[in-house]
Amino acid sequence: MMGTAMRTAFGHILQHELYKNPRIVVLDADLGSSTKSIAFKSAAPGRYFDMGISEQDLMGTAAGFAAAGKIPIASTFAVFAAGRAFEQIRNSICLPNLNVKICVTHAGLTVGADGATHQAIEDMSIMRSLPNMTVISPSDAIETAGCRSGGCGSRWAGIYTYGPGSCGRDSCSRLSVPMG
Repeated sequence: MMGTAMRTAFGHILQHELYKNPRIVVLDADLGSSTKSIAFKSAAPGRYFDMGISEQDLMGTAAGFAAAGKIPIASTFAVFAAGRAFEQIRNSICLPNLNVKICVTHAGLTVGADGATHQAIEDMSIMRSLPNMTVISPSDAIETAGCRSGGCGSRWAGIYTYGPGSCGRDSCSRLSVPMG
C-alpha cells in the first residue's frame, strides 16, 4: 500500500472487507467517486446509498440506520460534513451516542482546483468539541487500511491527515471496535 492514496485504501477496504458485514451500509453525498466510497457499491449495491448533495440528509439518514441497528459509514468532504451537517451530527448522532462512522476526505488546504470553498482547516477542532465524538487521523494508506473497523470505532475519521487520537499501525487494533 506504499504510495497509495488514503482514499483509495478506504475504497479498497469498503469493497473487499467491510461489505462482508451485512449490518454495514455506506452513504455518500454525491461524492462517491472522489471519496472512493462508491467502491462499496460493486460489492453490496443494495447497501450503498447516494444521498445527493445534501449532507444534512446524509447524517440524518445515517442516524436512522444506526438507530435501526445498522452500522452506517457516512462519507463526504470534510468541509461539508463539519460545516453543512454540524447540527445533525451533534443532535442526531453524538448526543444519542449512535454508532455512525463519518469518514471524510479532502481536508486541509490541498484540495486542488476546487479552491477555498472546499478547504477545511477547522473540521477536526469542530468535531473534537462534540460529546461522544472520537477523532482519528491516519497518516498514510497503511494506517488507513489498519482501521478496518470503519474508523477504528471512532465517529470522525478523516481520510487525509487525521487529527488527534492517532490510529497508528500499532495502536489501531487496540482502538478497533468489531463491526459485527
